[in-house]
Amino acid sequence: MSALSSNGVLMLLAVAIPLFGAIAIVLLRRWPNAREAATLITGVALFVDVLMIACAMQGGATLNLVLARPIVGLPLELTVEPLGMLFALVASGLWIVTSVYSIGYMRAHREKSQTRFYAFFAVAIAATMGIAFAGNLLTLFVFYEALTLSTFPLVTHYGTSAAKRAGRIYLGILVGTSIGLFLIAIIGTYAVAGTLEFRSGGILDGKVTGGIAGLLLVLYVFGIGKAAVMPFHRWLPAAMVAPTPVSALLHAVAVVKAGVFSILKIVTYIFGFDLVRGLDATVALQIVAAFTVIAASLIAITQDNLKARLAYSTVSQLSYIVLAALIADRAGFLGGGMHIATHAFGKITLFFCAGAILVTAHKSRVSELDGLGRTMPWTMTAFLIGSLSIIGMPPLAGLWSKYYLIEGAWFGGSAWLVAIFAISTLLNIFYLLPIPFRAFFRSARADDSLVRREAPLACLLAIGITTLGCLMLFLFPDSILELLGGAITGGALP
Repeated sequence: MSALSSNGVLMLLAVAIPLFGAIAIVLLRRWPNAREAATLITGVALFVDVLMIACAMQGGATLNLVLARPIVGLPLELTVEPLGMLFALVASGLWIVTSVYSIGYMRAHREKSQTRFYAFFAVAIAATMGIAFAGNLLTLFVFYEALTLSTFPLVTHYGTSAAKRAGRIYLGILVGTSIGLFLIAIIGTYAVAGTLEFRSGGILDGKVTGGIAGLLLVLYVFGIGKAAVMPFHRWLPAAMVAPTPVSALLHAVAVVKAGVFSILKIVTYIFGFDLVRGLDATVALQIVAAFTVIAASLIAITQDNLKARLAYSTVSQLSYIVLAALIADRAGFLGGGMHIATHAFGKITLFFCAGAILVTAHKSRVSELDGLGRTMPWTMTAFLIGSLSIIGMPPLAGLWSKYYLIEGAWFGGSAWLVAIFAISTLLNIFYLLPIPFRAFFRSARADDSLVRREAPLACLLAIGITTLGCLMLFLFPDSILELLGGAITGGALP
């Protein structure tokens, strides 16, 4: 088998491994231990495959695979480029950790329909890999829609009226924006550029006027509803009715990051930085994204439900990456790419801790957490570390992404955004730090048990890994920065 065909197999396996894993999970539904082993084995196999793709890319190999040719001149195609490589590494790596966490959580919480849960989780990861390695806008759109549809059963997992209502909001907003805006933008792009390829420097520069280009940019930013830019954000808080592992990976990593990743990739490879910087629409969209950052943070402060507070925090943090794309310079791109990774580790840690609190202490509200640090010290310490990383405090990962975002804004002609990032950081403190403060420094409620009791071991192990990741990404950011640097120094795409 030739080197090219071998690399093609690696690309195909990135999508196929999770799908085969889903089939194995269903076939093993009567044997929970075997079913969960299949989940873990599939996760490890996918991560190894993604690592092999990364090594091949670093070695200079061309990685490209045409899956199908449904339309003449518009193939469904997988291609590797640095930003997608980072997204694939983060999503596939954290799937393993979330699978470990899910085993402890789902068993401790005695969840029903666990086979369906694990199977659709695997299908969603397959769609995520397709998004990460999409070689053109058509492929991105197909896998984007597949991710929406495959996560709908996870959002409605409990089958309650609240879950069904959340599912309607979820599907209505995400499908409505993608069909009504995103697809229109793709058609418009093809009409003016004659191609949907992702290409270094963009495909629209020199082919559209400022007004048309600005309209297309608006359609993309609002049409990619998974980025949760206001007013198309309500699906994300609504989806918090799902089991915590769903909230953790799909709504802190895969689904929401698929949205902002898509915007960052489209700005870089469809528009190009020079075109975006010259558009009047860019400033207007920056204002909308900045409003989302601040408004979502203010709403988060008012939320007593812990997962709802974290959900609005995510809405705010996602618009950091939207702003990074709209800054349209090297530092902003590095900050946005870094934030995909650093926010993923920080926020998944917080969701893991929220789930651990629910299954162990049966508490879901911030006002109920007084004194919990004495009975769940490891969980609440991890929550504190994850919070400090989201805030951007050293020596934790979030510092680097905020540093590059601020640098990009300051030197990229959007200095007013520095004030937005500073205000947002203060608001991060106001809605995150009171949670561990209550847990460690307030007295426990009179009716609470003072017996030390931590979450199941599988949950604690996952929490420990993601917490360590928050530190390691601070200490060793160079590999990510070098990877992302390849996307904006030429030769990013074949």
